Amino acid sequence: MSGGVDSSVSAALLHEQGYRVLGSHMKLVYLDGVDHGCCGPQAEADAAAVAETIGFDFEVADMSGAFERTVLADFFAEHRAGRTPNPCVRCNQFIKFDAFLDRADRLGFDFVATGHYVRTWTDESGQWHLGRGIDPSKDQSYLLHVLGQRQLARSLFPVGGHAKSETREHARRLGLAVAGKPDSQEVCFVPGADHGAFLAHHAPDLVRAGEVVDSSGRVMAAHDGTFRFTIGQRRGLGVSTGERAYVVDMDAGTNRVVVGPGELLARRGLVADRVSWIAGPPPAGGPFEAEVRIRYLGEDVAAVIEPLNDEVRVEFRVPQRAVAPGQSAVFYRGDEVLGGGRIREALR
Repeated sequence: MSGGVDSSVSAALLHEQGYRVLGSHMKLVYLDGVDHGCCGPQAEADAAAVAETIGFDFEVADMSGAFERTVLADFFAEHRAGRTPNPCVRCNQFIKFDAFLDRADRLGFDFVATGHYVRTWTDESGQWHLGRGIDPSKDQSYLLHVLGQRQLARSLFPVGGHAKSETREHARRLGLAVAGKPDSQEVCFVPGADHGAFLAHHAPDLVRAGEVVDSSGRVMAAHDGTFRFTIGQRRGLGVSTGERAYVVDMDAGTNRVVVGPGELLARRGLVADRVSWIAGPPPAGGPFEAEVRIRYLGEDVAAVIEPLNDEVRVEFRVPQRAVAPGQSAVFYRGDEVLGGGRIREALR
């Protein structure tokens, strides 16, 4: 329970249905008393108030150690490699549906429930499948492509079949004070959404003087670390070219950031590693057609996907802009999530 309306309503609905519910607020980071999204004293107090209102047990689970060893360590390592990580995906993988399931086992609970807007089902053979939430504006299936059969068999998503407006209506019906609480869109461990300041403080080895160059190699400006940039970025580049300029490439080895016009962002495909398939192995028979999403709030893109041992190669039907290594490429057929992986390389 983050203290937001989605997880609050999820817990309350399960309680109404007769489940024995333990509301668990995970302490992942310490922000010195500063409230920030799903972290901090106000979020904890909101979650506890929901449990008291509805009448189920509540706890605060300190999982900061596991979070630091997995999510934060990966976050820093990806930036050191010049990639743009997706820590929410790693948190779901390592914490909410890995370490937290282990905790559920120790406490004797059958399921872990969250407020994610996704749906699950089983087929005639008993295999679990993951699908988009009913509300396309809130669908969070992109962030859960790392789940497998063990996790899905033990997970409940009570609001996945609801529109966001229905979730808020349930909160009002139940008398929850969080009914009108706004959604948090920020990374929980980065106060003020200042990623650069957070990284400079916690991973000072990332701070290295380098050059911002154009596509011909001409030096345009200086920077103090590639961690302050991402592919497709337009603002805060510190250059003036007389036209719109974007980050089109980054090289952590040479510590160079390449900027140029928007047409230089187009890529014909990608290679992804850290690949996971939700319902077993990938579709048989070699390359197959599917839709691919390369960013959380992006559009689905028609593509051909070719599994290659522990990687996949993706060829877009139409070239795509700003394919950022480190982000997730997630594969869909209609509403079903087939799997996904980390973008290792964008193909020119």
